[in-house]
Amino acid sequence: MGGGSLLDRCRAGDQAAWERLLARYERLVFSIPLNYGLDREQAADVMQSTFTELLANLGTVRDGDRLGAWLATVARRLTWRTIERRSRDQQVAELADRLDPIGDFIDAWNQRNWVVEAVLALDGPCRDLLEAMYLDPARPSYDEIAERLGRSRGGLGPARGRCLDKLREQLRRLDEHA
Repeated sequence: MGGGSLLDRCRAGDQAAWERLLARYERLVFSIPLNYGLDREQAADVMQSTFTELLANLGTVRDGDRLGAWLATVARRLTWRTIERRSRDQQVAELADRLDPIGDFIDAWNQRNWVVEAVLALDGPCRDLLEAMYLDPARPSYDEIAERLGRSRGGLGPARGRCLDKLREQLRRLDEHA
């Protein structure tokens, strides 16, 4: 069966076709972020996001025979974004290490309180997810967070993105009123 007819069946809502498509392409998609040096958890996030993109664009992907190339392109772009974010986070951490410890402690404390206040102002599901991912001193794994919140592990990455967007908006509001 070619990629085109498999895509047609997926568009028609055939669950077996979707499972076959995932089985056919998941190793390809998962291998791309690994080859760029991401860890398995980050690679799983990239894979989940890639297939989410496919699902969102299922009606516009026309050439089923080039589906593997389309998925590889999306996975590479998402991998590059992850690497960019990781690099920025690393630069921020290195800069923080070089700053004055006492002044940094006070600034970090104030900033943490500002962020905690914004997180607490979010709706329940986003607040619970962000608290578990970033504020829980036990640093639970994705699996533990998914179990605690009653969500699928694969849905945490996309939900995190939506919740971080809401958090940014809340931080903007708090900053405007400060």
